Amino acid sequence: MTVAHPGLTVWFTGLSGSGKSTLSLAVCEQLAASGYRVQLLDGDEVRLFLSRDLGFSKHDRDENIRRIGYVAELLTKNGVITLVSAISPYRSARDSVRARIPQFLEVYVNAPVEECERRDVKGLYKRARTGEIKTFTGISDPYEQPLTPEVECRTDLESIPESVERVIDAILARVQTS
Repeated sequence: MTVAHPGLTVWFTGLSGSGKSTLSLAVCEQLAASGYRVQLLDGDEVRLFLSRDLGFSKHDRDENIRRIGYVAELLTKNGVITLVSAISPYRSARDSVRARIPQFLEVYVNAPVEECERRDVKGLYKRARTGEIKTFTGISDPYEQPLTPEVECRTDLESIPESVERVIDAILARVQTS
């Protein structure tokens, strides 16, 4: 049975390897199992289909976030809890999306770069450290941390179930009081 609820965009931001995809997938599965209309927009998947023509310059990264934000806005307007998992390194791009979507919740998935490197199954940090990847967020390109996220998950200090519970609680507080 589907639960009646308003739409909400939940934006997971953080460094590569911080746990955004793992956390957002677990939240998505739990919400779906509870009958909520939910859609996950994962940054890697969006890059394959919606933003495959973009590189990794600041302009291209901002355009990628603009595109993801537009899709999230449409889904949210249509009563879907939209989970976005994207590094989205620039605060101004995230703030621009937040300004367009009144029903917005930012989740800062925070882990030190050393921990993200330790978790790096794709070897991206190693490639960035050797100069093979020229503009890599957190190494040779900046990551601007959120100033006032609604939720901050310290994935180096708390378990995934603990983080999931905190995010779910924040989502339910928003959609059940709207």
